[in-house]
Amino acid sequence: MIVLNVTYKCKPEKRKEFLEMIMTEGIDTASRAEAGNIMYNYYIPTDGGDDLFLLEKWRDVAALAEHGKQPHLARLKEIKAEYVNETVIEKYIAE
Repeated sequence: MIVLNVTYKCKPEKRKEFLEMIMTEGIDTASRAEAGNIMYNYYIPTDGGDDLFLLEKWRDVAALAEHGKQPHLARLKEIKAEYVNETVIEKYIAE
C-alpha cells in the first residue's frame, strides 16, 4: 500500500474556498472512485492556520501512477494555482 500525506499550504484565508472548490468539482469523489484507491480524505488541522491536509492510500504504485493521469487531478492542479502557495507531499510504503 502507498500512503501519501499531502499538506496544502493555502494562501491566507483561502483554505475554505479551496476545499469547497475541490468538493464542487467532484475531485474528492472521483479520486475515491478510482480503482486502487483505499482512502482519500481531507482534514482541517486543529491548530488553525491556512493548511489543509489530505490523507491518501493507494493499493500499489500502479494505482497511484494511474491516479496521476486522471483529468480530475489535472483540474486540481489548476485550482491549486489560485488557492495554494505550496504543496508538501510525504510518501510511505506500507504493508
